[in-house]
Amino acid sequence: MPDLSTLSMPFNPAGIELDRRQGLSRQLYQALRLRVLDGRLASGTRLPASRDLAAALAISRNSVVRAYDQLYAEGFIEGRVGDGTYVAQLPRDPLKAKKLSTKVSTGFSTGLPTALSTNSANSTVLSSSKVIHSGVLQRLENNHLPHPPSGPPRAFRVGVPAFDLFPFDVWAKLNGAFWRKPDLQQMCYGDPAGDARLRSLIAAYLRSSRGMQCSAEQIVITSGAQQAISLCAQLLVEPGDGVAIENPGYRAAGHAFALAGGILRGIGVDEEGMDCSALSGAIDCRVAYVTPSHQYPTGVVMSLARRLELLAWAERTQGWIVEDDYDGEYRYTGAPLAPLAALDQQGRVLYVGTFGKVAFPALRLGYLVLPPALVPAFSQRRAVDVRHSEVSTQAVMAEFMAAGHFQRHIRRMRRAALSRRNTLLDGWPTTILGVGDLPAVSAGLHLTVKVESIDRERQLIEQAARVDVEISGLSHYWLPDSTTPQDQRAGLVLGFAAVPEAAIKAALARLQQAWRA
Repeated sequence: MPDLSTLSMPFNPAGIELDRRQGLSRQLYQALRLRVLDGRLASGTRLPASRDLAAALAISRNSVVRAYDQLYAEGFIEGRVGDGTYVAQLPRDPLKAKKLSTKVSTGFSTGLPTALSTNSANSTVLSSSKVIHSGVLQRLENNHLPHPPSGPPRAFRVGVPAFDLFPFDVWAKLNGAFWRKPDLQQMCYGDPAGDARLRSLIAAYLRSSRGMQCSAEQIVITSGAQQAISLCAQLLVEPGDGVAIENPGYRAAGHAFALAGGILRGIGVDEEGMDCSALSGAIDCRVAYVTPSHQYPTGVVMSLARRLELLAWAERTQGWIVEDDYDGEYRYTGAPLAPLAALDQQGRVLYVGTFGKVAFPALRLGYLVLPPALVPAFSQRRAVDVRHSEVSTQAVMAEFMAAGHFQRHIRRMRRAALSRRNTLLDGWPTTILGVGDLPAVSAGLHLTVKVESIDRERQLIEQAARVDVEISGLSHYWLPDSTTPQDQRAGLVLGFAAVPEAAIKAALARLQQAWRA
């Protein structure tokens, strides 16, 4: 009997209604993506040629081509040579649209730890305080987080955008305007979830740029992405819970989950992102932390099949996914990819965003997009720490976005990062002993190149440091208890956005001399 999933099915554009006052290609992309996810467009369905679909919908062919390009990039459709465009082969289990329970009593029926409940907190006895204190101190000692590099940026520092291009003059004017005539209502204690206007503008930005159907009420402002991750660790993890993290991965996130008492379960990463099949063996995991848009630090993009597989894991286990979209604005072919949160129909994804990779790291302004049932707990927990974020920074960022400066700056930053990436790729010293080829780089602010051994990695980094070039070792991003052989963990992680092209060329010239010597 033939596999029906591979048969060509007819495509019916009926029901696709487009608002002529808004971006047609984005609307068409979203309509087709939704039909693939809910099963109305099954795997193997043949899509009409761009010209034919444009005629059927009475729109320009360019709008259809742009929508198809984005669907191609995200893995929803595929081309067959000489035979047209088809819906890609996706996992058979559809994502069932189920509403997340919002019932809250002493704990959360949504699966949050009962440690959040008032009764649980009040039942803590004094005799256990020494044990708790000792346990916290031990976790602090075992999970000490090294400070990021400070001082002026230099090639090739990781995690730093081209903030030399930030419009500080515009920011200063907006900041001055705020303080010359401040709204006295804003001078009192504010909402722990953050400035209402800023939250509304962030939600609008994510709806237009990421395809996320979120509202301002789902957003909690944080002091950078790290605090957002730390809040997730505090509220989603109980001591002894397993936490799935990418390996190699962002160690600062691992530190936050470990400090909350989580047992880190390193999940391997391949060319499609986190190996989600390995999650089935981690039966104690109730939280998974991922960087799907641009895996940190390998740079791979999680495939659509893996994204759907990860969402299915969260639904099946009633687990949570913490999605860190730390540099999702930087995609050099097409629009930014739709995040997991845009595909989530179960309310299992907590989305972490930051302004630090678009503006500058010292801004310390980030945000969480939460399932509605979790917002009160996260707001209350944040109020315990800092009450709320500093008022003027939020207000100035809101005005910066409302006036159009934010979108213009993103476009400027993307162009700059692309140019700096090309400068690195064009001038990289070739045929260096023990160093692999540079990868293709379609997104993000850094790249990773493999090295033959840990010893060689260490030697290359030391030689670079002697000529004032900053390079991170891939081996430092692995969990200490990883089973992967040490030499297979070796590599160089290079940030390419921190300094202008001239500084990149000068650093490459020094590297060439140091490494060849």
